[in-house]
Formats: sequence, structure tokens, C-alpha cells
Amino acid sequence: MVRVVSLVPSLTEAVAATVPGALAGATDWCSHPAGLDVVRVGGTKNPDTARIAALAPDLVIANEEENRAPDLDALRAAGTEVLVTEVRDVPGAFRELARVLTACGAAARPRWLDEAEAAWAAPPAPEVRTTAVVPVWRRPWMVLGRDTFAGDVLARLGVDHLYARHAERYPRVPVEELRAAAPDVVVLPDEPYRFTAADGPEAFAGLPCALVSGRHLTWYGPSLAEAPRLLGEALRAALR
Repeated sequence: MVRVVSLVPSLTEAVAATVPGALAGATDWCSHPAGLDVVRVGGTKNPDTARIAALAPDLVIANEEENRAPDLDALRAAGTEVLVTEVRDVPGAFRELARVLTACGAAARPRWLDEAEAAWAAPPAPEVRTTAVVPVWRRPWMVLGRDTFAGDVLARLGVDHLYARHAERYPRVPVEELRAAAPDVVVLPDEPYRFTAADGPEAFAGLPCALVSGRHLTWYGPSLAEAPRLLGEALRAALR
């Protein structure tokens, strides 16, 4: 069996669900599946490369956005094979998941991947498209910009975020400007910044706010199968 260390929470969940026993290590942020019992190797941005090398993995799986190039270069210099994914839209997520699972020794395409593709073949969408701003951080405020996986997820659910053509992928935008943009809805995920009912909506008084699962908005893995339904429900509830 291929021995794998994952530096991406969504890929950790995908590998654990498909190739049980393949994972030797994962980051501190790899929260799914619940009860995952593997060696923890630090964060996505500050992995312990020496500890990873000591695990002697056959493969480290990473992502060009979540992980830093110097860490991946250090692993390669230590003789470790590193597979780096690049995901900017939903179809790309399915392609990269198939590539990762094959590299990790999956004997066949998993059922959950077929179910996820079916769910996104005809996702629920409102009769009228809506506009949104999507903060992903505060202090400073940062939002989804151009060319992001989460932005494509929302677009497929009938939600156009207002900074989709910004020059940056995650621009810093003053909250006053976000309010002045007057979106139909403010989408507040619980990661990477943990927006909650008590931390986030108060900055957008008078605007509908949808508190959504960051796992369903930003992860690409088994959560993709239920993401269209759960995100759609949250958005519709906020717009009532």
C-alpha cells in the first residue's frame, strides 16, 4: 500500500474515505473524517518537514494555494515525492481528485466521487441570480476575488460574487466598501476565518447574511456530494 502524508484537509478526507490505511500523516487542520488517527505534522502553512520525512512516505499530497512552495521544495530535497494539486473550479476539482486517488493507490473510482459529480451536474439554483460579497477573513477584511474554487461553487448555485473580476484572488477590501457594494447577500463561511452569528453579520447591518460551512464551500472531497443542497438551503434561508 502507498504510504501517504496529506497537507490538505479536503484531500485527507478524500484519501481516508477511499484508501483506508494509506494515510501515515496529516495536518493539525485535517478534521475529517472524525477520529482520524494518524501522525499530525503541523499546519498547512507551517508543516514540520523533518517529521514528515521521518515518516518515510511514498507520497505527499499538497495544493498550490494551501501550501507554501519552500516547504514542498524542502520535502523534494529530502527525496520525497510531492503531488501538487491546482483547483480553480468544480470540474477541476473532480479531475484532481481522480488524479490524487489514483496516485494514492485507489483500486477503483469511489462511489462518493460519482455521487458528487451527479450532484453538481444539475445543482439547485434560484430562479433569479443574486449578487454576493464573500469575506474569508477579517482584521483585515479579505474577500473572494478572481479565479477561485469557492467562487465557481457559488456561481453554479446562481450567486455571482462582486469581486470575481478583481485583479487579486483574495483582495483586501475595507468593510465600508463591502457594505457600499450593496450585494443581495453576504456569504460568511466558518473557515478560514470562523465567522459566526456573533462575529461577522454585525458588520453588515441591513444586509442579509448567509452563514455557511467552509467545508462545503471550499473543500473538494466527499463533502462535494452534499454541498449543493446544504449551501443552497443556507442561501435561500438568508434571502427569504
